This record gives sequence, structure tokens and C-alpha cells, in this order.
Amino acid sequence: MMCFPDFPYPDDFPNFMHNNKIQEYITVFAKEKNLLKYIQFKTLVSSVNKRPDFSVTGQWDVTTERDGKKESTVFDAVLICSGHHVYPNLPKESFPGLKLFKGKCFHSREYKEPGIFKGKRVLVIGLGNSGCDIATELSRTAKQVIISSRSGSWVISRVWDDGYPWDMVLVNRFETFLKNNLPKAISDWWYKKKMNAKFKHENYGLMPLNGTLRKEPVFNDELPACILCGTVSIKPNVKEFTETSAIFEDGTVFEAIDCVIFATGYGYAYPFFDESIIKSRNNEITLFKDIFPPSLEKPTLGIIGLVQSLGAAIPTVDLQARWAVKVVKGTCTLPSITDMMNDIDKKMRERLKWFGTSNTMLTDYINYMDELASFIGAKPNIPWLFLTDPKLAVEVFFGPCSPYQFRLVGPGKWPGARNAILTQWDRALKPMKTRAVGTPLKPCLLCRWVRLLALPILVVAIFLAWIQ
Repeated sequence: MMCFPDFPYPDDFPNFMHNNKIQEYITVFAKEKNLLKYIQFKTLVSSVNKRPDFSVTGQWDVTTERDGKKESTVFDAVLICSGHHVYPNLPKESFPGLKLFKGKCFHSREYKEPGIFKGKRVLVIGLGNSGCDIATELSRTAKQVIISSRSGSWVISRVWDDGYPWDMVLVNRFETFLKNNLPKAISDWWYKKKMNAKFKHENYGLMPLNGTLRKEPVFNDELPACILCGTVSIKPNVKEFTETSAIFEDGTVFEAIDCVIFATGYGYAYPFFDESIIKSRNNEITLFKDIFPPSLEKPTLGIIGLVQSLGAAIPTVDLQARWAVKVVKGTCTLPSITDMMNDIDKKMRERLKWFGTSNTMLTDYINYMDELASFIGAKPNIPWLFLTDPKLAVEVFFGPCSPYQFRLVGPGKWPGARNAILTQWDRALKPMKTRAVGTPLKPCLLCRWVRLLALPILVVAIFLAWIQ
């Protein structure tokens, strides 16, 4: 289906999408905009239900609809891969007085280009990636741009130490090893130090209320400069709206607002089947390893891409799918319901500790990938690598945790994985070498940690020498 920049999303969007009149609604809109020739409807899943003999066969009745015609098909298994960025979250009820506001108000999903905001006064609600991208882009054309944030956020650059990509420097096994094994107080201190490496968030009004929580950071290279130049301002949460202004929780007022853009994220819903299957307790998502509902008699339903790992999405869903297919085929088995629920409880406690109550679908990238890979025999054996292939082991443990690592062994093993890991920095640096000024300088994977440990080692050495 085509995406229109000013499509009037209904307030109850998830349920409306499930309504059989959705195609009629879109068609009427397209006719009004003279866009009917661009419309192409895809197959709509109307319902997914267990068959009467599900406890024996594990099969599902899937009803689909296209061009007004319904069709029901029996499937041996169902994998739902709609992800977690599906339905725009527009929390209008959380902002008193918003109904009185006379300016424009819409979700960031409807934002397309900055030109129409020239000379306007714009309030962006939400300090996530979308909100910051929109605000920095509008800062070049709008008269004034303010971002309202309820809890703050870490904002980091895509360009990290010595100009290398942030994820190739920070997302590695050694960092994860330290986080998992250091005392939490030291781990928290180290995390905040990294997040504040480029600038002090307190000075910019960006500091999270709880800076030790591993919330998903915002990646934006322009926002600090925009705040310094005054083209973007940061304010606390909106207390209430009037007809033309917003009153913030600190008592300040943003007058004569032309437009409010809600960069308030997305929700997920599965209106085509009984959600009690995956919300089996206190209306919480309860999935074993964030994929399988533990209460099903047969493990023939999997949710792919719902969990949000603090790393690359494509490798995450790739490993989810590799394991899920083996479970469905019966070549991998799931634990008992009791064991699965105990694991879910354990993971929930860990997430509350690291991510807080508002981010219970977040998970650590490397820990999660290793868990999934271990189920199918694709997890690299680091100690064995250090014994048999030290050069590769150093890259795997201290270097970027690239998806090639999960193609070294096991099902889906790729003969080119070793070479791909050893040459990954060459490929990362090649696009920047459009002007030859010497040999590309690859990072020394061990030097950074040697420098870090040098000071405490020196202090210990001086102390030992002093007491002798």
C-alpha cells in the first residue's frame, strides 16, 4: 500500500487496521487526492486461529483478504514478523488542553519535508531519534524549534573515538564482558563516562533522569551544535496546552505555536489473533527468549522482531528466524513451561535492573545473540579460538561483534566468515578513502584497553613499592 504524507490516521489505528473497511477508507482518501492510480492493495491477514486439533497438529487457520475476497488456509506454523514500529503512538490524552489547541498536531510518521514549516514556530514532543532528526532538520527553516522531553536521553555521535563508527568501537564482546562482571557501581560510572565523552549532557538539558539505565541512545551529530547555536532549545515535559501555547512543567511558556509534532514512538498490536496467547500474565508480553509463547501446546507460533536489541536489527532477527525455524521443524526443542516461565521472570528482573520499567522490550545485543546462537550451535567458542586461531580470536573478542561471527560454526556455516571478520575494518574505511593521503589506519584493538588499565596498574605498582 502506498504511504501518503497527509494520510488521516484514525485515532484507534490498530483496531481500525483490522476493520474490513480499511481498503474502502483508503480508496476514498485516494480519490479525493487524485492518487487512486497509485494504489495497490496487498494481502490483509484477517485472523489467525488455532485449529480444533491444535493440541495434536499445532496447525493454524489463517484467513486473508484481498480485493474484498476472503480465503482461509491451513498452515503448520506461523511466524509474525511485523516488528515493533507498527502503529503510531499518539498520547493525546496525556496532555491536558490539547483539544483546545488551534494549530496543527500530528505524529512524526506523517512528517515528510521541512519546506512547509518555513517561518513557523514548532514544538517537537519526544527526544528520540525521530524527534531529534526532525528538530535539527527544521532548525534550518523554521523560525523557532523546541524539543520537549519527559525524561531526557543520551545523545551520542555516530563518529566515535579517532573517527571510527561508534558501533564498531563500542559493540564488542570485551565491553559486554566488563559490563557483566564488573560491580554495578563501576559499570555505571564507566557507562556514564562514555556517554558524556563528547559533551556534558547536563549542560545541554539532555541528561536522562536516571543516567545509569541503558536506555537506547539517540544518534545525532547535529543536535549539540544546534543547541549551542540556539536554533533548537530543550524543555521539560508539557504540563498543558492552551489555544496557542504550551506550558511546560518548569512554568515556562512557548507562545504562538504553529505546529506540534509528536515524536512519541510506536506501539505494536496483533489484532488478527487472540493476544492473550502472548500476554498470559498481567497483560505483559510473556515470550520465551522474546519469540515463543510458553503456554502453547505446540511451539508453532513465533514472534520475530518484537524485541529491541541494543545493536543491529537485521542480524538479531536473522538469528531469531534461524532458531525459530528449527524449533518449528522439531530439530530444536523448548524447555518445560515451568522452566520457560522461570527464564522469562529472570530476564524481566535483569531488564528492570538495566533498562527500567519503561523499556522492558530492550535487551543487550551480544548476550541475546549468543543465547540464540547457542541453541543452534552457532555461538563461537572464544577460549578455543584463542588456542587455535589467536589472530581471529582477538578480532572476535575485542573487535566489532559483526554478524559474520555467527557464521563461523554450526548450521549455516560460511567458509568466508573468517576472512570477512579479519578484513571488516578494510571495508569500513574504504568509502572514506576517496582522497589518498596515506595508508588507512586501522584501530589497535588492545591499545585502548592498555591505556585504560595503565593508570590503575601504575597506582598499584607505586603502592606496592611504597609498602616494601
